[in-house]
Amino acid sequence: MSDSLLVHEIYLSIQGESTFAGLPCAFVRLTGCDLRCSYCDTAYAFSGGKSMTVDEVVLALEAQCDFTGEPGDKLPLVEITGGEPLLQKNVHPLMSCLCDIGLTVLVETSGAHDISASDLRVRHIMDLKCPSSGESARMLAENIAHLKATDEVKFVIGTGEDYDWAKAQLAEHRLDERCPVLFSWVAPLEPHQQDESLKPVPAGHTPISRRELVERINLDRLRVRFQLQMHKFIWPPDKKGV
Repeated sequence: MSDSLLVHEIYLSIQGESTFAGLPCAFVRLTGCDLRCSYCDTAYAFSGGKSMTVDEVVLALEAQCDFTGEPGDKLPLVEITGGEPLLQKNVHPLMSCLCDIGLTVLVETSGAHDISASDLRVRHIMDLKCPSSGESARMLAENIAHLKATDEVKFVIGTGEDYDWAKAQLAEHRLDERCPVLFSWVAPLEPHQQDESLKPVPAGHTPISRRELVERINLDRLRVRFQLQMHKFIWPPDKKGV
């Protein structure tokens, strides 16, 4: 189908990250990713899924989330995630359709994909991959110029080297003057989440604890938001559909 998407799952939960953390949120997880970050906790979405048209995705969201009522009565927040959602060209008409309905639309994307094609109403949560991911060389520098005040930049930090790299990016591009910046601690993977296709953490990296990360943010007086993945403290950290 010309307007189809490969969808891994659609579910209702709370937003576990970003400045929207804690709010009820409907999620559309698309299949496929071209990165293999060392800490990836959604490797199950690299393959599989079901082909659905944009209209079918919207209907599935309506069935689960009941956002068809008056503006004050409907669930206002939807996130498109993955995998890497921007790999699928039909994600753009889907996001525009959801914006037209009156929803706040977030898209969780890496900095390896052009964000400029998105509807201006869409809010990007753009992950700039730190060195321990094994994918920092894939980031598109031109994306930074396309960031809007309503977007957010996320650094997933697992090592001291990641922190130093993120701090340098923050200063070089004055990211905290463009949009909110998130420093997210890498939660350890469960054994069965350690997909063999994931890249190894580069040699010589020193792991950083969440406490050390917070202390360094405070010591350096960084204007960033520290975050943990809230959903992993409510449900088992490897549970799907939450």
